[in-house]
Amino acid sequence: MSSDEILVDARGHRCPVPTLKLRRALEAAPAGAVVRLLADDPLARIDVPHFAAQIGARVLEQGDVDGGLSFLVAKS
Repeated sequence: MSSDEILVDARGHRCPVPTLKLRRALEAAPAGAVVRLLADDPLARIDVPHFAAQIGARVLEQGDVDGGLSFLVAKS
């Protein structure tokens, strides 16, 4: 994780909470910001990319980390 990323840790929460936390972070962030979302709900694999596409954000990176999921999302 780089120092300019905004970290949102939604581990331990079930969908739609991780996506809602991501939405709040992106709304508060300036254009061009990147948000790293950590989640452990398997549904986030589907929900996060779908949500990002809906709002015009880009999923730059998606992967498994420490038994959970990590998404790097860029705000337009």
